[in-house]
Amino acid sequence: MSYSWKPTRRDFLKGTAAVAGVGAVGLHPGAGIAAEKFPARNINVIIPTREGGGADRNFRAFSGTWKKYLNAKFEPGFFPGASGRVGYEVYMGKRKADCHNLIFGNMGPELLNWVVKAPENFAVSDYVYFGQVDTDPGCVFVGKKSKFMSIDDIVAEGKKRKLNVGTSRMAHPASVGILALGEKVGVEFNLIPLSGGKNTIAGAVTGEVDFSVLTSGSVAAKHKSVRTLLVFDDKNKLGDRLDNAPTMNDHFGMKTPPLLSARAFGIHKAAIDSYPDRFKILQDTFKQVFDDPEFITAYKKAKGEMAYLNPGGIEDCKKYTDAILEIGERYKPLLSGKA
Repeated sequence: MSYSWKPTRRDFLKGTAAVAGVGAVGLHPGAGIAAEKFPARNINVIIPTREGGGADRNFRAFSGTWKKYLNAKFEPGFFPGASGRVGYEVYMGKRKADCHNLIFGNMGPELLNWVVKAPENFAVSDYVYFGQVDTDPGCVFVGKKSKFMSIDDIVAEGKKRKLNVGTSRMAHPASVGILALGEKVGVEFNLIPLSGGKNTIAGAVTGEVDFSVLTSGSVAAKHKSVRTLLVFDDKNKLGDRLDNAPTMNDHFGMKTPPLLSARAFGIHKAAIDSYPDRFKILQDTFKQVFDDPEFITAYKKAKGEMAYLNPGGIEDCKKYTDAILEIGERYKPLLSGKA
């Protein structure tokens, strides 16, 4: 199956200072001199989550094919902690901005983390997401034994008492989704961070919480033990694997943008500015991966949802970034527990 690349060359040469730098290849200090081979060594990638999780599986599936086109191996380094903050601190503070160092993050939760508390040692604009791999919408779900059979059951119960909601981390698109629903229907939910997707699913299955919110790809993978009640997207793309659950906008007449987690490669902005020729190689080879059958096979083997495979470049990532930061600011008091 072939996946067309959405951004055009024009898209990559407009919109941000980072992209403008790409167009200035002839102006950088190395112009007129034989270009240094790139990559000159392996590509190091910071992954700000635990080894063995969804980001790790996604990264390995993608980099396993990307290395053919880039002619270099990828060396991941895992730095979980503080909802991703540790990984970004290491990347921005201890990794050289030379295009040989990348970060592979989950844009939604990690950007919302900066909304709750801005980074201390760098600005969010000091790094740029340039290679989106997938987008995974959030959802509401319960264990199979739960008395809640529909989202309306949850709303009705929520009008009687405050319900406890499991989430992988406070600052998460799915957390924002349930807060937006609560605001719409006049119900207050108590978010409980359960640290990771596995624990969030377990919380709903065991009844530790009344229900949970999480990325729907992870929930679909556990379909036999959970029941999905609502999806935070324009469409339920997985159908009966998410129990044909309705979308929040359709069911409640809302106009909330899709609340998605999106995994993407990022890079120091300084690297783009200093080495636009190297950055262009990264961009060009990144795009090639999506049409390679080897990657599609690896992605499926890594339990990736084909419906959620969504390649994107700088402009796509910036559009996503702007949207998630805007809605994060709106619900910042609730995400930070200061409401």
